[in-house]
Amino acid sequence: MRDAIGLRPDDIFWNIADPGWAYGLYYAITGPLLLGIATTFNEGAFTAKSTYDVIERLGVTSLAGSPTAFRLLLAEGPDAAARIKGRLRVVSSAGEPLNPEVIRWFDAHLDAPIHDHYGQTENGMMVNNHHGLAHPVRAGSAGFAMPGYRMVVLDEAGNELGPNQPGILAVDIANSPLRWFGGYHQAETPAISGGYYRTGDTVEYDPDGSVSFIGRADDVITSSGYRIGPFDVESALIEHPAVTEAAVVGVPDPQRTEIVKAFVILAPAYKGSPELAEELAQHVRKRLSAHAYPREVEFVTELPKTPSGKIQRFLLRKAEVEKRKG
Repeated sequence: MRDAIGLRPDDIFWNIADPGWAYGLYYAITGPLLLGIATTFNEGAFTAKSTYDVIERLGVTSLAGSPTAFRLLLAEGPDAAARIKGRLRVVSSAGEPLNPEVIRWFDAHLDAPIHDHYGQTENGMMVNNHHGLAHPVRAGSAGFAMPGYRMVVLDEAGNELGPNQPGILAVDIANSPLRWFGGYHQAETPAISGGYYRTGDTVEYDPDGSVSFIGRADDVITSSGYRIGPFDVESALIEHPAVTEAAVVGVPDPQRTEIVKAFVILAPAYKGSPELAEELAQHVRKRLSAHAYPREVEFVTELPKTPSGKIQRFLLRKAEVEKRKG
């Protein structure tokens, strides 16, 4: 709350996350109250309009939530955002990686710095772009280890890796005094071994010491020998004005092992067509690389999500595998 969210006594704080989710429990209830700072709750269903209404009516200065919620604010358009532009001092995001397009949009239309934070139910926040600490902030980066944690990147053998080498993000237990997770109750915890707690997320260190998120280990796509993180492709897609949301998975392919497939929710002014699908594929190809663009694009009206708003890519992947078997 102090270092990452940067909460101050003069803030009017609102974390829109459901308190039944760890982010809401830790950082909407216990965190601010331990600092003696009031917190805000809204029992109504989330909509972009109701969110703008509460921010304007209460004078919210520090806002926290998930990228899914922030993408819906973006989809509402700049006119809706104009009435609170300049009201928010800081915005904090957690739950899944924060797309660079959201960062740019918040800067342009809300005049608010939005920072990405990374954590898990087991440990809370561990890697952050800290509002309350001075350090470089780079779009697409999860930031730096929170004070009290030493974070490392491990290969499959448990060796620590250097910059620009993808591996599993892990906590160095002996050198992380703020770590509170010691294992699951009355159950094996295979993620803890050799002095490390492995998060299960694939990342790499950048030369400046910050962490870049690639994806859950089971979400990473292998195509023609290349490893492709779905987050990068999804971020490129939502930069296109036709796209409100996107989810990217790898689907089986006999020649390439897997190919990239994108499931896309369109903005209201657009209608799905083969021509638009090709336009989106070429948009990603120009933005990223020839091997990372989606070779299949499917237009959908909704995406499977957890109650906290995380996209459940494994359900999309499972459905595609079954469809291809049939």
